Amino acid sequence: MRLFLYEISGWMGYVARPQVLVQVLIGVLLYGSYAIWIRPRLLGRGHRLEFLGSLGLLLALRLSAVLLGWLGFHNGLAHYVAQLFGLWLVLALVRLISRRWYSKDAVERFYRQLVRPLAALVVVGSLINQLDSLIDVGQIPLITLFGEPLTASGIFLILTIPYFLVVVSGYGVVLVGGLLQRLLGFTNGTRVAVELVSRYLVIAMGSLWVLKRIGLNTTAIAAVAGGLSVGLGFGVKEVFSNFVSGLWLLFEGSVRPGEILFIDGDPCEVRSLGLRAAVLWRDRDNAELVIPNQDFFTTTTTTYTGSDRLRRSQVEVSAAYRHDPDVVIRLLESVARSSARVMLQPPPTALLLSYGDSGINYALRFWIEDPMNNAGIKSEVSRAIWHRFSAEGIEIPFPQRVVSMLDPALEGEG
Repeated sequence: MRLFLYEISGWMGYVARPQVLVQVLIGVLLYGSYAIWIRPRLLGRGHRLEFLGSLGLLLALRLSAVLLGWLGFHNGLAHYVAQLFGLWLVLALVRLISRRWYSKDAVERFYRQLVRPLAALVVVGSLINQLDSLIDVGQIPLITLFGEPLTASGIFLILTIPYFLVVVSGYGVVLVGGLLQRLLGFTNGTRVAVELVSRYLVIAMGSLWVLKRIGLNTTAIAAVAGGLSVGLGFGVKEVFSNFVSGLWLLFEGSVRPGEILFIDGDPCEVRSLGLRAAVLWRDRDNAELVIPNQDFFTTTTTTYTGSDRLRRSQVEVSAAYRHDPDVVIRLLESVARSSARVMLQPPPTALLLSYGDSGINYALRFWIEDPMNNAGIKSEVSRAIWHRFSAEGIEIPFPQRVVSMLDPALEGEG
């Protein structure tokens, strides 16, 4: 660590040299002028003008480097800054062009997760290489871990490689999963399962490579991992159970993204199925339910989209005894057939259910294409029945009671 701090002090001494300070100040002034006066006036006036403004800053940086050399000053740092800014302009241009083929959100997510971190690492690494030898700096020992010295390059790998393994594997396995699905005819559930398993394998193998690359004592690591596995085994058994259940569900395809499940009396759509839990969306209150995977193996779950998305719905209504049941049944079926979101095949069916105290009870059964819209479709059909009954003079009865008041004089005689 002392040697590393000594190297940093040497870098600070290099930056404090007058000829280096002149280059730094010129670069700061040019970029400050662009950020304060030029860029705000170009925002919102189109990507082309914004790009031309950035291109003007690049030309100004290049010109300042040439002028410094012409005046006899050192200009290596100025040329370096101009090269980095030129590279960033190229990446910005590629990002704008990519939006023509891909969605804006996808492009921005890719740049945020992968391009910008890589660009930051390139800038830091190249800057260290400008001030010193990057290889020599990487060999400086900083700390001791499991009896082995850990160098600066080892710490760098530990801090960066896991992140890029997680991010890059997320893009790579999607491409591989899509290719295998086209070649082998996988279902969507199997494809998602293959992608998740492949991603975890890539992350695990990459992590082992990092440990081996930095030269850690694998025997000591195995011993520590064994002790932790025994101590945490009882605490993570539920996590492991959900992990295995998630893999089983993905390969089996019984619970897939887009599936409509009946949970606690409400239809819910499966938004995503991970290795620990499934995320379901409930339409009536726009809520997301996170359900552990093992719950699908221990409780009975009703699905409306196992083989298709068709669902039979039902509206119940009563009519007075004086109306002919055949007429009422024909009216109900006609109302269902005239509803826009009710399927004509299978045809709607009206049934006489029972004879009630106040009237005859009927049921109108019909099929719909989207179970998530069942409540709204039932409301539409119920309103249409009310209007049709009103137009045809069909009475919807309701219980009526007669309250008799006794004469107080009679109550006294009793």
